[in-house]
Amino acid sequence: MAELFVLLLLLLVSVVYGDDDAFVGVNIGTDLSDMPKPTQVVALLKAQNIKYVRLYDADRAMLLALANTGIQVTVSVPNDQLLGIGQSNATAANWVARNIIAHVPATNITAIAVGSEVLTALPNAAPVLVSALKFIHSALVASNLDGQIKVSTPHSSSIILDSFPPSQAFFNRSWDPVMVPLLKFLQSTGSYLMLNVYPYYDYMQSNGVIPLDYALFRPLPPNKEAVDANTLLHYTNVFDAVVDAAYFAMSYLNITNVPIVVTESGWPSKGGSNEPDATVENANSFNSNLIKHVLNNTGTPKHPGIAVSTYIYELYNEDLRPGAVSEKNWGLFDANGIPVYILHLTGAGTVLANDTTNQTFCVAKQGADSKMLQAALDWACGPGKVDCSPLLQGHPCYEPDNVVAHSTYAFNAYFQRMVKSLGTCDFKGVATITTTDPSIVGKNGTITNDTSLTPSSNSTSSGCPPQYFYGTGSFTTSVMICVLLMSVVFL
Repeated sequence: MAELFVLLLLLLVSVVYGDDDAFVGVNIGTDLSDMPKPTQVVALLKAQNIKYVRLYDADRAMLLALANTGIQVTVSVPNDQLLGIGQSNATAANWVARNIIAHVPATNITAIAVGSEVLTALPNAAPVLVSALKFIHSALVASNLDGQIKVSTPHSSSIILDSFPPSQAFFNRSWDPVMVPLLKFLQSTGSYLMLNVYPYYDYMQSNGVIPLDYALFRPLPPNKEAVDANTLLHYTNVFDAVVDAAYFAMSYLNITNVPIVVTESGWPSKGGSNEPDATVENANSFNSNLIKHVLNNTGTPKHPGIAVSTYIYELYNEDLRPGAVSEKNWGLFDANGIPVYILHLTGAGTVLANDTTNQTFCVAKQGADSKMLQAALDWACGPGKVDCSPLLQGHPCYEPDNVVAHSTYAFNAYFQRMVKSLGTCDFKGVATITTTDPSIVGKNGTITNDTSLTPSSNSTSSGCPPQYFYGTGSFTTSVMICVLLMSVVFL
């Protein structure tokens, strides 16, 4: 009965605050020197049971790759397009036609983020921000999509002043000419306030006032919890305190029924000498605890049980981002789809609970020099002790007959036999790790059901790589010739 009561309570709350179940999504940044293809990104999302994503643009290739997956997508109007859209209804309508109408319903677009942290990052565009939201929304109304797709704009939590105790928090009043009509727009359209919440920065900027455990959702003894003296609400983590500060700030502007979605939150796994708490351990603790906190639907002390859906920042480490070392290391995965750390999560089907380490393969790097590939192939089949007999003419893995396909077979066999140990997929730079299994794609590029040759961590078989690996062309295997003479180590 108690469980039924909770479910009924959540259902009633959802009438005012939206969906009764919180979700965890991820942000997908693209500032990578080796950005995976959209199809590879989507494969990773599926493998990790990620059903909600936020894009920082409306990239056509990514939206096409997300089609027919059911994944709920938030697309974005980049800041550099905001002025044009905010000054022209026609420009907004064209943007919606090109980036939304062209993709729905196949791609499940559910929200549009207009700009990003505009008030703090691009204040000169602030006067047209609300107009931009209204113009985008009007274009959705004209296409009868306003019920499916919400329109909002992400804010930095720094627009909230005097954020603790939360009950005394208020928005920077210099932004009232923007915030008041913005919140009324969100209220009238049934949308939500998008808020970026970064306990890492709150902790770093507190000069030791905020305990690390309080920032990381770690359990605190009751006497260590932060108490709002005005409401007597107890806060066990920074995240909840910031979200409630936003709720209180809205209430001071007489807005009490606009829910909050956290569009960015996370913790960096690596930092410079002046960022000692940007570590793998802390990043793992924060994101693991954040996911559990959100999915438990615990809500916040001000609004217990009310969903605070959250997008983790971010899917990939972005090595091209400027600034501090930590700026490049917020990702859950590297560009090859290898987890930076394994989150402390359990439960079948739980988002991000899957370890992709056992779903990785070693393949020939695209564009690698053919002579170096041949030399590495000869080493793998000789001193590397890979059984390359399936590559001989007439044997199962002879086709496709080219050095790339054959070296992929040998590289992956060695990688699997070495239990995917660090450094065992390099071969002097001509190999790379991937999450795409080279053994399950047929010669015509279609997926096959035959997994008899699929590699495993306790097998030296690597499967037969498909023809789609970088072309065909004639190639006579020389892997069994003079391999005993190979003395150069390619690992």
